[in-house]
Amino acid sequence: MLKQTQKTKEIYEDIQRKIFYMIPEKWEKLYLYASVIEKDDGTKTGEMFFYYIPKGILKKNPVNVYQIPAKFNINEKEYLELVEILYNEIKALREEYKKIELGETWSNITISIENTRFKIEYSYDDLLNSEYSSFARHIIWRYKYLKIGLEQVNKEEKEILKKYLTGAKNYVREEKYEAGIYIKDIKNIIDYDTTGQEEQEFYQENRKEELDKTNKEIKEKEKNTEFLFNNSRETKIEPNRDIISNNEIEKFESMEDVKKVSTNHEKKTKNQILSFLEEDKPEK
Repeated sequence: MLKQTQKTKEIYEDIQRKIFYMIPEKWEKLYLYASVIEKDDGTKTGEMFFYYIPKGILKKNPVNVYQIPAKFNINEKEYLELVEILYNEIKALREEYKKIELGETWSNITISIENTRFKIEYSYDDLLNSEYSSFARHIIWRYKYLKIGLEQVNKEEKEILKKYLTGAKNYVREEKYEAGIYIKDIKNIIDYDTTGQEEQEFYQENRKEELDKTNKEIKEKEKNTEFLFNNSRETKIEPNRDIISNNEIEKFESMEDVKKVSTNHEKKTKNQILSFLEEDKPEK
C-alpha cells in the first residue's frame, strides 16, 4: 500500500482544483490518464488526457479535454497552457512518491471523480518496453473506463481491442487511493453557478417527472371531456391546449407553481363544459 503524506494530499487537492477550473460546464463523472516515462538517459516523456461526462437527464457522450477550446470558444493556446500546468502537477506528484517509495515508482495513473469521491489508481507498467503504442494504450484505456467497445470504434481500433481482449495478460502491480472531495466554490474558466449543483440537477429532474405526470392527468381529463360532448351532441369540444410544456419548466420556481397552473387549466376545462351545457338547454 502506498504511503500518503501531507504533501501528496496537498497535490491531490491542487489537481482537483485545476480539473474543476478547466471544465466549463456541469458534469457528473471524470476520468483522467497520465503517464511519466523515464528513459535511460534521464529524460522524461509521457502524456495526459481526460474525459468528462456532461451532466443532464439524457445520457451524453464523453468530452475529451482537447475538444473543450473549440466546443466552448476558448483560446486554444491559453487552454493548452492549463493542460500543461495540470500535467506538471501530476509529475510533481510522482517526484514526491520517488522520495517516499522504496524501489520503482509508478509509471501511469488513472484518476476518476464521481459523486464527490476522488479515486486514483497507480500502475507500474513498463511503458518504455510496452508492446502497445501510446495510441493503442489510449484505445484500451477508453475501453476499460469509458466503456467504448468494439461496436463504437473504427477498424484499426477494433483490431487493437481484439488483440488486448484475446492476448495474454501480464501481472502488473497496482495501488489505489480514495478520498472525499471537500473543496467548494471553485471558479471555472467560464463562470457559472456551481453552488448546490447536484441538488439543483436532482430538483430539476424531479420537477420534470412531476410535470409529465400532471400533463398526463390533464390530457386524460380532456379525453373524457371530448367523450362527454361527442355523446351528448354533434358539436365537438376542442381540448384546451394550454398544456404545460417541458420547455417551460424553468419558469416555475417550485412544484406549487406547477400545481397552480394545472388547477387553472382544470377550471378552464370545467368552464368549457358549463358553457356547452348552457347552450344545450332547450328554449322556454
